[in-house]
Amino acid sequence: MDQYKIIQVKESVFADNDREADRVRQQLKGQGTFLLNLMSSPGSGKTTTLLRTVEGLKDQLRIGVMEADIDSDVDAAAMAGAGVRSIQLHTGGMCHLDAGMTEQGLQELGTEDLDLVVLENVGNLVCPAEFDTGAVKNAMILSVPEGHDKPLKYPLIFTVCDALIINKIDVLPYFDFDMDKVVEYAHRRNPNLKIFPISAKSGLGVDAWRQWLLEETRAWKES
Repeated sequence: MDQYKIIQVKESVFADNDREADRVRQQLKGQGTFLLNLMSSPGSGKTTTLLRTVEGLKDQLRIGVMEADIDSDVDAAAMAGAGVRSIQLHTGGMCHLDAGMTEQGLQELGTEDLDLVVLENVGNLVCPAEFDTGAVKNAMILSVPEGHDKPLKYPLIFTVCDALIINKIDVLPYFDFDMDKVVEYAHRRNPNLKIFPISAKSGLGVDAWRQWLLEETRAWKES
């Protein structure tokens, strides 16, 4: 009979990344800089939401943005056009950022004089949720056209996020999207998840989201 070994895996394959992420957080803490990791699927309105967010906070916070994508610099150009310090991170085909890649971006951006840095992660509901980037908080965007069943299909991202932005509520009459159910499903994954229904296009509901982010940034700085 063939002999074989049984190996007990006692340490997460993500352990090295997790340790680096903790180190990134400690460095940011020393500077008083809050890092938000913003995730979503493509087409959810991530950049438009971010522009709306920055629009209402740039007079109260010093903000920088890191735009991650497989290619192109469209998003970074949009943020720079809004008067925000921004850089584009190309992942070379990878569908996520890890702590090491985030740290490289932070070094290039320069964070010593920033209160808030937003990492707009690669558009994907799976891979980005698996890697701790070193962010203080994670947020995600789910748009109405994507459907209210996404917390059932992609549980991890709802579990690791602190805030859920439900975007494009202005088109609710045209889609079979049940707001009560998405809230129920999301809270089933994460009872502490803060939920913000918004329309990034019109600005409806964005104030509540901005206020939450402002309070979290100030609390991190003062703690």
